[in-house]
Amino acid sequence: MTANLHDFPDAATLAAALADEVAARLAAAIRERGIASIAVSGGSTPKKFFETLSARDIDWSKVTVTLVDERFVPADNPRSNHLLVATHLLKDKAATAKFIPLYYDRPSIDEAAVAATDKTAGIGNPFDVAILGMGTDGHTASFFPRGNNLTKALDLSGPRGVLTMEAEGAGEERLTFSFASLSDARFLVLHIEGQGKRDVLEKAKAGSDEAEMPIRAVLNHAASPLEIYWAP
Repeated sequence: MTANLHDFPDAATLAAALADEVAARLAAAIRERGIASIAVSGGSTPKKFFETLSARDIDWSKVTVTLVDERFVPADNPRSNHLLVATHLLKDKAATAKFIPLYYDRPSIDEAAVAATDKTAGIGNPFDVAILGMGTDGHTASFFPRGNNLTKALDLSGPRGVLTMEAEGAGEERLTFSFASLSDARFLVLHIEGQGKRDVLEKAKAGSDEAEMPIRAVLNHAASPLEIYWAP
């Protein structure tokens, strides 16, 4: 597949450029189809991007926001991606966007994954925008090395929807969209910052074992060109 690297001098410049491009993509989707969809990732890296994007002047009432992945924790948990997005993105002009979470209060994470798959079935076929992150272990979304559902999660011939993941490096049990759900996004982005993440990316490019570094599956098999946004 094609991967295009966009490098920026600092995180603020990256956030502004990425927010501009994402806003343009969402606005174009609204013009063409009347609605737009975006799946975003958690962690500390996208906070500045979220804050910048939330001020962009588009018709947010026609935008549906969801998460690429989520911990199996309630929305008020400090480690919840839902809380992160609610705090940093779903405000200002973006306050009118529709948000569909992945966590649902069910007796088991498997039942929560079924609920999340059902609730998100009407969006993202494909997503207009999907923003991925990457960990220092080479995971993206909740595709963790040695994850119990990693093979299923990376199977592009598998169903769209949300599945579960447990892995030593994941902490809590996770809910994650399958790679099949994300790989064909009209605008597929890997947002990383810091020299350490750049080094991880270069290591991933140099190898082929996707179980060792699942980001390789995105680099090698995504249906859409991968736009890599990086700042030191």
